[in-house]
Formats: sequence, C-alpha cells, structure tokens
Amino acid sequence: MLETLNLSVSYNGVAAVRDVTIAVRPGEMVAIIGANGAGKSSLLQAIMGLAPRSSGRIRFNGRDVTQAKTELLVGAGLSLVPETRELFPRMSCRDNLRMGLFREPDEGAWSERVQRVFALFPRLQERLYQPAGTLSGGEQQMLAIGRALMQDPTVLLLDEPSLGLSPGLTEDLFRSIINIRDGGKAILLVEQRARMALSIADRGYLLRVGRVVRHGTGKELQNDEFVRQAYFGYRQ
Repeated sequence: MLETLNLSVSYNGVAAVRDVTIAVRPGEMVAIIGANGAGKSSLLQAIMGLAPRSSGRIRFNGRDVTQAKTELLVGAGLSLVPETRELFPRMSCRDNLRMGLFREPDEGAWSERVQRVFALFPRLQERLYQPAGTLSGGEQQMLAIGRALMQDPTVLLLDEPSLGLSPGLTEDLFRSIINIRDGGKAILLVEQRARMALSIADRGYLLRVGRVVRHGTGKELQNDEFVRQAYFGYRQ
C-alpha cells in the first residue's frame, strides 16, 4: 500500500535519511524505532511532502507519488499526526475536528466520521465545545488523531504519539491505536518507546543514523540481541 524505495532526505547538504526502503501493507501496523536524531520524523515528513527528498521514490497504492504535493497525498488517503500535534488552540474541539473535513464539508460526512472518533475517544465528545488549548496533553493527542481520522485515511502516520504522556495515558492511547488498526486502517508508527511500539506492531524497522539497520516482525525485533542491548538496556 505504501512504500519508500531508497529514499534519502537532506537538509542543507546534511543527510537525515539515507537510502531507506520500507513498506506498509493494507491493514498492517508498522513501527519505526530508533534513538533521537535517527531520522524517524524526517522519514514521515518526507513521505508527506513536508521534507526535502534528495533521492529515492515513494509509492502509494501502486502509484509513484514522489513529487506529489501534501494536499494531494491527503486527498489520496495519507494522513499525518505530527509530533507537535499542530492543533488550533483557540478553536473548540469541534472546530478542530471539522478542519479534518476540509475536503468534504458536508454534514453527512461529519455525522458519520465524528461518531467513529467518539467511539474511539469518548472524552472528546465531553470536551466538544472546549478550546483545544485548554485540554490535557492526553486529550490533545486524542484530538490530533481524531482530526486526522476525520479525513478517513487508508494509511495513518503517527509521529511520537506518546510524547509527554504518562505511562497510564500512553497505555490507553496505544489501545486506541490498536483499535484503529483493527478497524482496517494501516498505520506507520514512529515511537520512542520502542518496546511498547514493537509489542503492538505487525512489523518494524530500526533506524540508526538515517539508515535501516534491522527489520522484521515486532516479536523478532523485540528478541533481537542488538535491539535489546541498544534500546532495551539488557541482554538475553
């Protein structure tokens, strides 16, 4: 469904992503793990046309979209929840969710899709007319994901969704992410909490200094000696 082929990203001549080839299949959750500065966020931004692609290709649903603009990718079924969430803090939760329907502003789409979001995140229904900037961190992340889901994407890109959240809130959020995958969405998940990400992922890739150095099923990477020593802090 989504794949990058030898994709590289550079900023002012400095490589952030180097010849990365990954794939996401329909209905699959794929985790991208790695240390800070490994190129994880740059990879997602490049896929969405938000970072400079210096070489390589991107394919989505069998089409080459390497040169496609962000708004066209969103219309085709790709949706990104950025690390910074990018909510409109003075606007209500309702209006933030409506921003996800900028391509389909009719009431029918709103009614159907917002109910799906409320089923995942009931708290948003309780906060519907509250300014987004007054929500807790966990509620803001729910809203950011909910807004992306209002676009009804086929592939959802999540960049560090647990950032700044407590362990308890992170567990709740990850259960919701599993439900999104089980509902038929493919997910590409960038996450600093590597062990938790791999525990729910079908497959995963480990980035190191912009390159893929390991890949396999979530279970295989959890049991990989290199991954365990470098990211989990213990040996078998």
